[in-house]
Amino acid sequence: MTVIRPDVFPPGVTAAFSTRNGGVSPPPLGMNLSFMVGDDPVNVRMNREIFFGELGIPLGQVAVPGQVHGTTVRRVSGSGDYPETDALISSERGLFLCVSVADCVPILLFDPLHNALGAVHAGWRGTASGIVVAAVEAMHAEFGSLPAEIIASIGPSASECCYKVGAEVASQFSPSFVREEREGSFVDLKGVNRGQLLNAGLQPRNVELSPYCTISDSSLFHSYRRDGAKSGRMMGVIGRMA
Repeated sequence: MTVIRPDVFPPGVTAAFSTRNGGVSPPPLGMNLSFMVGDDPVNVRMNREIFFGELGIPLGQVAVPGQVHGTTVRRVSGSGDYPETDALISSERGLFLCVSVADCVPILLFDPLHNALGAVHAGWRGTASGIVVAAVEAMHAEFGSLPAEIIASIGPSASECCYKVGAEVASQFSPSFVREEREGSFVDLKGVNRGQLLNAGLQPRNVELSPYCTISDSSLFHSYRRDGAKSGRMMGVIGRMA
């Protein structure tokens, strides 16, 4: 499996999450899509050509945030790199919004009434600060999107089974999303983001939650928690063809 496609979006929306498989980078990087992990840039470009090519997306039509675990949401109208940004929104056809992850939660958003899109990178800091809510609010402010009409896919990421954190991080979240064990605290980041989306007004039927855990499934996913500096990066992408 090289690509995971959400089921929740209607026809006409191109959306997918990459895996670690199918790339040209030497092991353990494989399908690494990031220029920031010490991989040969030639390999990264070729991996991006493979991933986006499988989706029919030209490389010159992708927008990529320079993620800093913050809460900045940026409206974009063109391709390229957007530094110090963890969420992109747009209503442009032929523009594909990306996020880069290796345990953090990738969230893709679509408003079918206003043809607005969003791509959100939510690590524990962004999740604790409510970045996905900020993205929904930005879509409302910029495009008139109503939360009840927005469709969301919460992609493969670290799951409660494996996402062990210290007491300081665990205290950032409601106890309902924290499982306490003898060996430590385990946070359900996907569940927190789903809860934030529902509290923001999204309908439960419109929020898809990936069952995949990036930490536990080493055959499919890169994981910084599991592999450290040896970890590559995956991408989530969403857009509409021109």
